[in-house]
Amino acid sequence: MCLPLKRKLQNTTGKFWSCSAIVTILILWQAAVSMGIIEGFMLPSPVHVARTFVSEFPALMDNARITLTEAALGLGFGIATGFFAAVLMDRFEQAYKAFYPLIVLTQTVPAVAMAPLLVLWFGYEMTPKVILIVITTFFPITVGLLTGFKSADPDAVNLLRAMGAGRMQIFRYLKLPGALNQFFSSLRISASYAVVGAVISEWLGGFGGLGVYMTRVRKAFSFDKMFAVIFLISMISLLLMWLVELLQKKCMPWEKR
Repeated sequence: MCLPLKRKLQNTTGKFWSCSAIVTILILWQAAVSMGIIEGFMLPSPVHVARTFVSEFPALMDNARITLTEAALGLGFGIATGFFAAVLMDRFEQAYKAFYPLIVLTQTVPAVAMAPLLVLWFGYEMTPKVILIVITTFFPITVGLLTGFKSADPDAVNLLRAMGAGRMQIFRYLKLPGALNQFFSSLRISASYAVVGAVISEWLGGFGGLGVYMTRVRKAFSFDKMFAVIFLISMISLLLMWLVELLQKKCMPWEKR
C-alpha cells in the first residue's frame, strides 16, 4: 500500500473511532435520562438540549458574536506580543535570562484569579476581557516560537553566515520557517484558550457574551440552556482549531500530512 493512501486510511480510521465514541456517549446519556436513572431537570437529555439549542439559536449567536470579537482581539494582540517577545529573547541572551522566568511565573497564577482584578481595574467593558485573553494566549505563542528559533541547526546558521547572510536573512530564511511548526501547534492551543478566557472574564461581569448568558441561565436553573451554550463553546473551539490546521497547510505546503 502506498504511503499517502496508508496515511489517509489511518486518518479515516481515527475519525471513525472518535465519532463512534461520541455517538456511544450520547446514546448512553439519552438512555440514562429516558429510563429515569438520571433526573432530567438535573441533566437534560441530548434531544432536549438540541431542541433548546435550536430555540435559543438567535440569542446564542448574538452573544457568540461578542465573545468571538473579544477572543479575536485578544488572540491578535497575544500573537503580536508573543512574537515580539520571542524575537527579543532569541536575539538577546540577557533578555532571555531576565524575562523568561517572569513569563513562566505568570502561568502559575490562574486566569480565574486574575479576572476579578482586571474587572476592578478596567471596569466591565471589553478592555479587561481582551487583556485576560492576551495574558492567556501570550505564553504558548512565546514559548512555541522561542523553542522553534533556538532549535535552528547551528551548522545551517554557520553556513549562511559564511555565505555572507546577515541576522535578518538568517532569521527570514532559516529560523522563521523552522519555527512555523511550533507556532501553529501553539496557535491551536491559544485559539481555544482565547474563547475560554473570554467566557471566564464574562462570568465576572459584562453586558453581553456567552459567559454573561451562562450566568443568567445558571441563576434561572435552566440546565438545558447551560448545556446548549457549553456545546456551542466546544464547537467554536473545535472550529477554530480546524481553521488553524487549514492555515498551517497553506503556510507550510512542504509538510506532508
